[in-house]
Amino acid sequence: MTAFHARMIAPDAEFDGAPLLRGEFRLDEGHGAVESATILLSALGVVEAWINGRRASDDLLTPGWSSFEWRLRYDELDVTELVGPTTVIGLALGNGWYRGRLTWSGGSKFYGEELAGFAEVRVRFADGHEQILATDQSWTAGPSATTANDLYDGQDIDARRFDDAWLAPGFVSEQWSGVHDVGDDLSRFEPYIGPTVRRQSVLPPTRVWTSPAGRVLVDFGQNLVGWVRAEVSGTSGDVVTLRHAEVLEDGELGTRPLRSAKATDRFTLSGRADVFEPTLTFHGFRYVEVDGWPGGAEALREAGGLTAVVISSDMRRIGRFETSNAMVSRLHENAVWGMLGNFVDVPTDCPQRDERLGWTGDIAAFAPSAAYLFDCNDFLRDWLRDLALEQTHRDGLVPVVIPDVLKYIDSPEGLPEPDTSAIWSDAAVWVPWALWTAYGDVRVLKESYASMTSHARRVRSKLSPNGLWDTGMQFGDWLDPDAPADQPWAAKADPHVVATLCAYRTATLVQAAAEILGSDADAAEFRAMADGLRSAFVANYVAKGVITSDATTVYALGICFGILGEEDRESAGHRLAELVEQSGFHISTGFAGTPFVTDALTDTGHLDHAYRLLLQTENPSWLYPVSMGATTIWERWDSMLPDGTINGGEMTSFNHYALGAVVDWLHRTVGGLAPLEPGYRRILIAPQPGGDIEWARTSLETPYGEARVQWEISDGDLILTATVPEGCTAVLRLPGESDEQVGPGEYSRNVQRNALRVVSA
Repeated sequence: MTAFHARMIAPDAEFDGAPLLRGEFRLDEGHGAVESATILLSALGVVEAWINGRRASDDLLTPGWSSFEWRLRYDELDVTELVGPTTVIGLALGNGWYRGRLTWSGGSKFYGEELAGFAEVRVRFADGHEQILATDQSWTAGPSATTANDLYDGQDIDARRFDDAWLAPGFVSEQWSGVHDVGDDLSRFEPYIGPTVRRQSVLPPTRVWTSPAGRVLVDFGQNLVGWVRAEVSGTSGDVVTLRHAEVLEDGELGTRPLRSAKATDRFTLSGRADVFEPTLTFHGFRYVEVDGWPGGAEALREAGGLTAVVISSDMRRIGRFETSNAMVSRLHENAVWGMLGNFVDVPTDCPQRDERLGWTGDIAAFAPSAAYLFDCNDFLRDWLRDLALEQTHRDGLVPVVIPDVLKYIDSPEGLPEPDTSAIWSDAAVWVPWALWTAYGDVRVLKESYASMTSHARRVRSKLSPNGLWDTGMQFGDWLDPDAPADQPWAAKADPHVVATLCAYRTATLVQAAAEILGSDADAAEFRAMADGLRSAFVANYVAKGVITSDATTVYALGICFGILGEEDRESAGHRLAELVEQSGFHISTGFAGTPFVTDALTDTGHLDHAYRLLLQTENPSWLYPVSMGATTIWERWDSMLPDGTINGGEMTSFNHYALGAVVDWLHRTVGGLAPLEPGYRRILIAPQPGGDIEWARTSLETPYGEARVQWEISDGDLILTATVPEGCTAVLRLPGESDEQVGPGEYSRNVQRNALRVVSA
């Protein structure tokens, strides 16, 4: 364990909830040049650090959001180039997740009352001497230009209060006061496992205009997560207000989906040329309503001054996909943007309203897609660490959000006390398995194994004597498009059928993990659990090929999870195709069924139905939001109604990645690139063309190098090119052709028209 010399210090005064902390040091003399300097940085709240007037890094919102009760992360940064003979360390604090507003309850300070900062600079000299520059009670604290800050509500900055003299040697001010040690024993300190949050890109406005109500509106052309940087000159004391939202309604900013989140930044001008960047908050938005801008809409159009800053955890993009169908390509990019915006330190459900929680059901559904789009292995390993901690302190219960701040608020009236929930709690198993499959990194199974087995055993304890998971409250096929807007749980699929199916999948995956890790006893235990669930499911829920509740989702799960015998599986495939056809090839699944329905159709010989479902543009469908101008995945299939009004449900987000889980199928089936072995050491190259898609290309930076597949239909022939990276082998599986085993290299193949069947949508 790292031994720390610094202390966690808090200002003696509140300073508007955004205090500055300052320490000044002289480097020891007589030890030669500085060889290296490293800062360990953390906070109760969020912190930004400066050394001798320069930012210590581009990291944002450090130390993020973890299960603060048991785990507080610190950032480790190289600051060798920043230290000098006199070194001034400055820390700026904000409320962040630690003390700011969380959940729809209106509550805050769930984790603590005081903001505090921690910095320890370890300076090593040429002769091996080490000097520690650290936060302690000799530091001072003072006010910043930020007068209010909250992740949900926004940030207020008064440029008249800005003065960077506090970062220079010799600074003294009567406004500044002392600090105190908050007494944190630092035993919960851990280094980051995953990446920090950083700026990813900037976007200029695409349109500035005046609304029917006379308000100045700005469109950035993309629903994004971050903030707006403002460069503005005006009269001292004047205030520019920026209000953020994802959509417009009736020509005005559509703020109702924000619920109680204000999502508003206020900038007070100094009378000079000011630059405002509210880095202690973030918003989910495409549109901004601007009030008080000098010169109004015309000045903004002509001179500019606003730039959208996109932030996310700093993950490397590794997977890409594109097709000849522009709407399908846009659907894929919507999932990319949705993941970027919701992977801000925690995999959240949405980034804009008074929620932004790490809902486990969303990531359970989306993890395979996420693992292809970006290298999120370390990001999700970090989050799984918090899941395991919450679970350990809840008698094996995996909460529905991680970190579990909901334990501090009362459950909504009428709902039972939280308990293990299918899909949501199954994230303990499904997420590490998705990471193992994508990256072949056995660490995630080793690190998560105790959590996986604990969850599976808790599920087993919830089964009835009949062997089914048919008791307790379940979310089920959440947000089934046929459910009433105010009852998202009221799906066509029986929730206990869904739960039993999920229990079976969890048991089989934990059995597989046990086999990989060499635990024969555990493998036998969970094989027996899976066998019992299969027997109970078939005996109680399957009759002549019909699964209880006879809904699209139960057939999709039954097929994909492998619980059905050969005869029942064939019947389920036919029935699933019938239901899809009866729906007019519209979506009829929610969170449970959507990630699996196209695979279930494909695997049972109904690829044409899968393509027709994919290419449907009428509501509800994947492409309906695209037809309405969506640039991210929506929470509801009809978050915006065809007449341009916002869905009346209490939950209506326009950036929710869960229903974008179909992109996993796009990569594997349309693009034709899938793992035959975890980590892609063995690759399946098997595109299955269909619909009006004339070409597709997909690529993935595997642990061994980039794999690529590109195909097109030309004069009725299928022309394929593929790249297999060094260290890998692949199976080429093309329509009408025998499997071909190949090694690393570039390949071209042509399947003649008479051997090719392209399904038509």
